[in-house]
Amino acid sequence: MNNLFLRVSIWVYLGIFFAYLLGPLVIMAITAFNSNGFPSVSPWECFTYAWFSELFQDERILNGIKNSIIVGIGTVIMSVTMGLAGALILTQVWPKLRATYYTIVIAPILVPGVVLGISTVVFWQRVNNWLGLGPDSILADGLFLTIIGQSTFIASYCMLVLVARLQRYDLTLNEAALDLGATHTQAFRKILLPFMMPALATSAVLAFLASFENYNTTTFTFGDYPTLTIELAQKVRYGISPAISALAFIIIVLTVFGALTNEALKRRKELQAAASGDTVKKVDGGFRLPAILSRNPAMIALIALVAVIGLSTVNAMSHNPAQCIADVKEERDMQRTLEAEANLRALAERRAAAAAARAAEAAANGEATEETAPATGGSSQTGGTGAFGNVFAPTNLDGAEEEPEAPEEAPASPFGSVFDPGNLSTAEPSGGN
Repeated sequence: MNNLFLRVSIWVYLGIFFAYLLGPLVIMAITAFNSNGFPSVSPWECFTYAWFSELFQDERILNGIKNSIIVGIGTVIMSVTMGLAGALILTQVWPKLRATYYTIVIAPILVPGVVLGISTVVFWQRVNNWLGLGPDSILADGLFLTIIGQSTFIASYCMLVLVARLQRYDLTLNEAALDLGATHTQAFRKILLPFMMPALATSAVLAFLASFENYNTTTFTFGDYPTLTIELAQKVRYGISPAISALAFIIIVLTVFGALTNEALKRRKELQAAASGDTVKKVDGGFRLPAILSRNPAMIALIALVAVIGLSTVNAMSHNPAQCIADVKEERDMQRTLEAEANLRALAERRAAAAAARAAEAAANGEATEETAPATGGSSQTGGTGAFGNVFAPTNLDGAEEEPEAPEEAPASPFGSVFDPGNLSTAEPSGGN
């Protein structure tokens, strides 16, 4: 029971892992054949090859692919050469210096690509100015700067691959060749180089793929030669197209084709080395299958892939999705018309409901006004005088005249009227002795 649970768990884990790893690639590959203007699997409209045709008519994409291939080839040449030199020095340098040398050579891998791109542009611009060259010199060329910038860290990857191969190399082979009269160049070319050929091929493929997909460093160095990644990034800013899915599908197919070819050739060499002389093998039903195929699943998968590509190409030449696209467009237009009519009806119903609500509210307000009007009129005619009487009535405020105030009587003086002005002016002095 425990073993069964463990096996089921492993298979579930593997299924989830590969679904997470390959799911986006499968979905993108499917969207390349959907006629929908936006890359999507659902809703599915029509099966079409139109996006492949649009891809091959896009001059910017084609120019980006050309620049990426040129940069990739240049990067492979420089990176593999520097990686091989670094690997040879690492295996022959004084043991106490190997750790320091290894750290220095591996350091570019740890440096961010943005820093490498900026430093490459600044350094070679200074060199260009120091030599007195103009902006059109090769040191300011976008292809040159991109190749140099990418090679600074891709060479480290190549060196790691080559060092792993060199660790299994028997140095006595070189010594034997030198003892037999061969020069160092002949020993390198006829003994060491053939031994390193598988690692050189692997590092070359690794360098090309790393260069082809690089963006961080290239975005500062491309100049007038944008690569494919730069063009795709600029296109995505203004909206993605299924033509990009078609390009991704082509890259996926080429990658799978290369992997299957490599595996098939490798398996073929193994079978040839272990061949027992039988060229055919019986299978069920008496059908005879070549031994190279019966024990080489990669070759079978490769042949199936080539057959599918051939059939798809033939089908693309005769397939015409115009009628399907027209039907989908007509159905979409009809659906939009129905949606517009439904929206108009809903809007009319909302407006009618709002008008009815306003009318009901107005009618309710009118009845309330008629009921309160008589009570308001009677109270205005028979209203009381209030606490201040009719003092503040409009008639009193407008036409009222002020009554003159009565003069205030002067208080009686203890001397009577002796000091009145009239008495003072007419009084005669009395005689006295």
